[in-house]
Amino acid sequence: MRAVRLSVVTAAATAAALAAVTGCTQKSDADAGDAIQVTAADSTCDTSATSVPAGQVTLKIENKGSRATEVEILFPDDRIVSEKENIGPGTKYTLTAEVKAGSYEIACRPGMKGHGVRQKLTVTGGGKAAERDPKLDKAVAAYREYAQEQADATLPAVRTFVKAVKDGDLEAARKAYAPSRIGWERTEPVAESFGDIDPKVDVRADGLEEGQKWTGWHRLEKALWQDKKIGATEKSLADRLVTDLTDWQKRVGKAEITPTSMANGAKELLDEVATGKVTGEEERYSHTDLVDFKANVEGAQKSYELLKPVAEKNDAALTAELDKQFGALDKLLDKYRPSKDSYEFTSYDKVGKDDRKELSDAVNALAEPLSKLAAAVVK
Repeated sequence: MRAVRLSVVTAAATAAALAAVTGCTQKSDADAGDAIQVTAADSTCDTSATSVPAGQVTLKIENKGSRATEVEILFPDDRIVSEKENIGPGTKYTLTAEVKAGSYEIACRPGMKGHGVRQKLTVTGGGKAAERDPKLDKAVAAYREYAQEQADATLPAVRTFVKAVKDGDLEAARKAYAPSRIGWERTEPVAESFGDIDPKVDVRADGLEEGQKWTGWHRLEKALWQDKKIGATEKSLADRLVTDLTDWQKRVGKAEITPTSMANGAKELLDEVATGKVTGEEERYSHTDLVDFKANVEGAQKSYELLKPVAEKNDAALTAELDKQFGALDKLLDKYRPSKDSYEFTSYDKVGKDDRKELSDAVNALAEPLSKLAAAVVK
């Protein structure tokens, strides 16, 4: 679950908004191959270039604000090319993406809410994209198929969950809740790339924008576990969940997927684990966090495995470390389920402080080398 954003806007509306935004400083264009320096603060987003060649684009991000921020490269219609969430105050991050020629925006979103402060970015020419290793095209095609398979498999599981809600069967609905989320959690970066779907189906109460109606899985989770009741409102919200996820299923095939978005998405899935699952914040009512945790790790591992043939050629030491850390985390998660073939996990409220620390350490040990995967696949 990412921080909520405003709904998709048209290119014309975005251009108009840019003219009205304050705090965006345009500077001289970058030379070919140079990274764009992005300095984010509480009300500003300064970038060192407004034009770069197509191909590999690198953002060197520094958050000088007092709140965590999110930095994104966006299409004019608000679809996400690449992003990095939860960049803490005083921290830096390098984001690598593959970008085709066209018009884009770089957005800084202090507090990870709202439209953010934006800067125009023009990407010119053909760049390095035409030189891409054919194995990477194969990886992208395979991942696109995987994402669609996960979306297709999610809808039947969601309908089982929704039927139980509409039947007023509290226990059946509780049982069907976590399984209905697995495919979504495995491929969440793809869903998030559309911008407007995640806030409808996966936002938590503390992620709502002012005036936003709370819908989706977590609103129903609260009803099932905290309120312990299913009323007309919940039944209506269940129907809407099917509608919104059907929209997601139909749009998955249109997602912009590149080798670097796959690599960055894998890292984002680990960030999801670190900021939501390990803390117990994501499934605060049902305590089914370890189901989401496992699905996030599986999704990250799928991206890595598809990219590994190229990454291993470019950086064998990195892939050896990633193999080691994925194996260690998988083994640790197995402690909390009765069978490797089962998706039943220990309720997270039964996982003690020391065990949570062990899980957190394992996630961090994997996240550090995983952050280098994008650079390894475009060397």
